[in-house]
Amino acid sequence: MTRHQATRKQLRRELRARRRALSPQQQKRASRKLCRNLLASRELRDARSIALYWPNDGEIDPRPLQAAVERMNKHCYLPVLHPILGNRLWFLHLDRNTPMRRNRFGIPEPSLSRAASRPAWALDVVLMPLVGFTAQGDRLGMGGGFYDRTFAFLSQPNRHRPKLVGLAHEGQRVDAMPTASWDIPMDAIVTDQGYYPVGDRGA
Repeated sequence: MTRHQATRKQLRRELRARRRALSPQQQKRASRKLCRNLLASRELRDARSIALYWPNDGEIDPRPLQAAVERMNKHCYLPVLHPILGNRLWFLHLDRNTPMRRNRFGIPEPSLSRAASRPAWALDVVLMPLVGFTAQGDRLGMGGGFYDRTFAFLSQPNRHRPKLVGLAHEGQRVDAMPTASWDIPMDAIVTDQGYYPVGDRGA
């Protein structure tokens, strides 16, 4: 393991412990504030299809956003581990009647249904959980690389490019962090305390 990798691993361990230390009440307050900030963001205002995630390991919870999004006639999706390409994600439609099951990590996800799926490139906004971030847009994920591999196509010209918005507790912000060449850049980062525009990759 290189020094760079060791530093990322140590930082990931520290920041995961920081978010897991939040009480249920603190998590609920943070979730409400996060959703207000998201609804005020330009990314969600202009979107029709929005991918959420089911929180795990102390991640900030975007699920209360679902009801507001549906009232605005927008559509929600959840990531699902791809049944064949196991290191990538599918996105399946989510509503109040969606049947759920647990994946191999124990995280709830919609039951597989090709008819309800939407390819990653066809989404308008993807809300991604972060372990850590900087105000400049550097990010640290869980280390599995699922989102990085799924959205690697963004490095190439594409007629439709979903906006990637990283979500985290404000306490997960750090001044600086080592980055990796495969890290897919964010369009914005939103927390319970603020909105960090990162830049525009273009349409």
